[in-house]
Amino acid sequence: MVDKNSITNATVFSFNYPPSPDAFAEGVIIPIDKPLGWTSADVVRKIKFALQRKTNQKKLKVGHAGTLDPLATGVLLVCTGKATKQAATLQAEEKEYIAEIAVGATTPSFDLERTIDARYPFAHITKAMVEAALKTFTGTQEQIPPVFSAKMLGGKRAYKFAHAGQDAVMQPSVITIYEMELISFDLPKFTVRIVCSKGTYIRALARDLGVALQSGAHLTNLRRTRSGKFNIQTVISLNDFEKFLLDI
Repeated sequence: MVDKNSITNATVFSFNYPPSPDAFAEGVIIPIDKPLGWTSADVVRKIKFALQRKTNQKKLKVGHAGTLDPLATGVLLVCTGKATKQAATLQAEEKEYIAEIAVGATTPSFDLERTIDARYPFAHITKAMVEAALKTFTGTQEQIPPVFSAKMLGGKRAYKFAHAGQDAVMQPSVITIYEMELISFDLPKFTVRIVCSKGTYIRALARDLGVALQSGAHLTNLRRTRSGKFNIQTVISLNDFEKFLLDI
């Protein structure tokens, strides 16, 4: 766990220096290890209701700094009280991910949220090809976000168009990929470490890598290992946080 710290007057949650119930209104940043299958909003609601019950502060604000998809796990910064004002600042910091990508098939959502819709040859792909492709994606670029996303489109979330089977034209976003490192290669899958800017969709990167490799690809596993200065060693589980609240 991280030691007691201050980021723009917000306390960073730590079991070593546990905050008092009143501190959550003043502002606490809680680095949560988001569970698989949970939305970021699910985590916020869980923590908000638990804190409201414990502190008797029915109007306590709780939010997060950087959405993770339901099928992703890892560092999710939950902010309480006055620390919610710092969410945008925290969200703007660079992120690090470990992504497992499968080649030879695509899905409409670019991950396992939807079933495979097309298959492609992949026997021609070599480790050297993947490493070369990764280099071409390093730097500032435009990325087309997935339609299965929370991006706003004509006043509605894009995923609502996707779920309704309606056509939606996604506008490109400017992103920066700072580092791309191949960690493992075992066809049809390979694993990549990615350091990138706010707004980068790793699912969309998997899609684009598939095209670059003259095949198709989709994301099969994603873990956020760092958000700004908060890395995976600083996170706590939802269960541990709930146990902490029972004891204070």
